[in-house]
Amino acid sequence: MKLKSKSSSSSVLCLFMQLILFVLLPFLAFSSFAEESNPSHFQNMTTPGGVHESHASENSLETEDLARFAVQDHNNKENALLEFVRVVKAKEQVVAGTLHHLTIEAIDAGKKKLYEAKVWVKPWMGFKEVQEFKHAGECEETPSFTP
Repeated sequence: MKLKSKSSSSSVLCLFMQLILFVLLPFLAFSSFAEESNPSHFQNMTTPGGVHESHASENSLETEDLARFAVQDHNNKENALLEFVRVVKAKEQVVAGTLHHLTIEAIDAGKKKLYEAKVWVKPWMGFKEVQEFKHAGECEETPSFTP
């Protein structure tokens, strides 16, 4: 009697494994393939290593800290007195770490100007370095809407 119950439980297990192997796995693989073959699936993906919109917003603390770091680094290297105002645009690129492409508004001699900075960050090493900092143009003055 014990031999029969062991045999029937092993045949049930065998049927269950066959069900998973021949029915569920192909269905899951096909549904995954169908999603990836849909062109709209790739619209949210970027080219590996390509520049894309930053995961953090322009006004996030992390992005602002990087921009302030870039302005301070520029001031130290060029003996300048730029004053950080805000981050206008932030993009990033995955490299050995992250290369942050920032458009920064800063005040230089009383005038608002735009600068482009690239800051390379490797957080696991505590590494942060300004790769590029250059003038990008004059800032358009926006009218004040205060009553």
